[in-house]
Amino acid sequence: MSAEAPKSDVPSRRRGRPRLDFRRLGRAALLGPNARDRLSDAISHVAEAHRAHHPDADLAVLHKAYVLAESSHRGQFRKSGEPYITHPLAVTLILAELGAETTTLTASLLHDTVEDTDVTLEQVRAEFGEEVCYLVDGVTKLEKVDYGAAAEPETFRKMLVATGSDVRVMSIKLADRLHNMRTLGVMRPEKQARIARVTRDVLIPLAERLGVQALKTELEDLVFAILHPDEYERTRALVADNPDACDALDAIAERVRAVLREAGIPSEVLIRPRHFVSVHRIRLKRGELRGTDFGRLLVLVAEDADCYAVLGELHTCFTPLISEFKDFIAAPKFNLYQSLHTAVAGPEGAVAEVLIRTHQMHKVAEAGVIALGNPYAATEGTETSGAADTQQADGERADPTRPGWLSRLLAWQESAPDPDTFWTSLQADLAEDREITVFRTDGGALGLPEAASCVDAAYAQYGELAHACIGARVNGRLVTLSTQLGDGDTVQLLLAQDAASGPSSDWLDHARTPAARIAITKWLAEHPEGAKPATSAPRAPAAVFAGRRTAANAVTDLPHAPVRLAGCCTPVPPDAVTGFPVRGGTVTVHRAECPAVARMRALGRAPVGVRWGDASECRVTLVVESFGRTRLLADLTEVIAMADAAIVSAVVEPPSEQRVRHTYTLQLPDAAGLTVLMRAMRDVAGVYDVSRA
Repeated sequence: MSAEAPKSDVPSRRRGRPRLDFRRLGRAALLGPNARDRLSDAISHVAEAHRAHHPDADLAVLHKAYVLAESSHRGQFRKSGEPYITHPLAVTLILAELGAETTTLTASLLHDTVEDTDVTLEQVRAEFGEEVCYLVDGVTKLEKVDYGAAAEPETFRKMLVATGSDVRVMSIKLADRLHNMRTLGVMRPEKQARIARVTRDVLIPLAERLGVQALKTELEDLVFAILHPDEYERTRALVADNPDACDALDAIAERVRAVLREAGIPSEVLIRPRHFVSVHRIRLKRGELRGTDFGRLLVLVAEDADCYAVLGELHTCFTPLISEFKDFIAAPKFNLYQSLHTAVAGPEGAVAEVLIRTHQMHKVAEAGVIALGNPYAATEGTETSGAADTQQADGERADPTRPGWLSRLLAWQESAPDPDTFWTSLQADLAEDREITVFRTDGGALGLPEAASCVDAAYAQYGELAHACIGARVNGRLVTLSTQLGDGDTVQLLLAQDAASGPSSDWLDHARTPAARIAITKWLAEHPEGAKPATSAPRAPAAVFAGRRTAANAVTDLPHAPVRLAGCCTPVPPDAVTGFPVRGGTVTVHRAECPAVARMRALGRAPVGVRWGDASECRVTLVVESFGRTRLLADLTEVIAMADAAIVSAVVEPPSEQRVRHTYTLQLPDAAGLTVLMRAMRDVAGVYDVSRA
């Protein structure tokens, strides 16, 4: 989409099809559509690459698109002096080699026509249909004359919204940026750096999230060379000085082939050299590199079951490094990636990393969503409009390329009308390159970035209603909103009954998702009086104490020894209990699961056997969690009185985020009534948890 020259100072280490001579293609393009014998020469490489993935593809539409692109761009040149048509040809070839289908290639040939020539979207629609028109419009930049400094962020916003309906829009953009990065050599250094930073912060994370590793790795190397030239040169020299580095992997690869042949597992074992950024990261992690660190082994098999069979053979015949094992087949990454990762030690102790996957997994690992072809095609084989939604019966998109992160991005960008807020939030969102899944108590699931907190889960589930959130239960336990969530956690968000309540400014310290941060910031701006800083020294809890009673109905194995029930766990019948003698000969009785028991045993203290006597009277400490409201304390004490329980002590902590915590030590006439009392206290309006201390 820009007129960068095709010169690049960054050598490519990618193996396979040699780099094409775009100067020759440019000369062929200049001959124009009337030179029919030269037309096929100009796009023959595209046709060859396309037919390799789609043998039955109809190339007529590609020829037609090339004619329009060449004639409309005729007379335009890149800054290096080459005909401009070489750029859309190169972008189309990149996509063709990754297996993109015909519609995507047609749109990539035309992707700059509406932006840089007199061709209109109406012409594209009339000639090539709604689907191609939608893709071309999706990658067309907004005019700087109309948007000024906001043109770039608003262009990305437009592109991402279009990607939400058809992911092929972003596929074309990524290939477009790759060719522009390859040909950035004649630009001013400051412009090279600016483009490289945007590529690093936005395009590379998008390539990662869409699973297009083939584009991502080359973009990483190109950015590395521009933004970190010294480290890049050091890494390049390290690779150049070790041309035989992968020989160490050859011996291990040959032994792996022999093991798999003997096991009767059809497979292909390849050596995959690392790209420069990967070598740089390994060097920083391990220091001095060994030969096996410059590449990895790739084992390709036919079926999923064969992957695990290969893993079993490798772990049987080699010494595995268990800490390096990862199963991305059973639990695929959020970007469609599937593979088994392991590492084994060779004969002389050299460690080789091994990737095990099927041929189809490998295709998806390299090309990501591009390998899916056209996900919007009807089941009969006809293609539908990229702008129109393919619907399931429940109204949701039947779209395998609409992952959770993209849905969340499209949701929060609507709340960020300011271009600066959108741009900074987008970069922050894309920087979170790992995802977790947490489950709601109603059976639904939430996809969140790694290290997300309960605050993020609240806004992901409830949107602006999350302003009233006061706490959460994670895996059944009551936690604060700042608690970080882990993959597979079950979370239940607790909302206050007062709909007018709002978030604290402290929530911004725990929010990781743009949706949460934008919503909180917006509410705080609209309610400045509601943003009250937390007090540094909270008031001491108000406490009420009644006369203490020391009676205990526990009998110990030490005759005549005084018995005291521990206040830390307040055991009651029929709890499993144990005792420990303390100063003065008194035996303190604890519940068996009390942490104090483990500490006593660790100190070498001998336990004393304890059993419950015939008396049913007991003392217990209950903790009540509730929403703040008037008459709450009166209602709770009324319930306690109706159970004939005596209040030994009561502690009411100051309200925090509309939550109130009460601690009651009660003397019950009968331990059997404890369960009934706790159930009655839970039924008090505003109370959401009652538990033993």
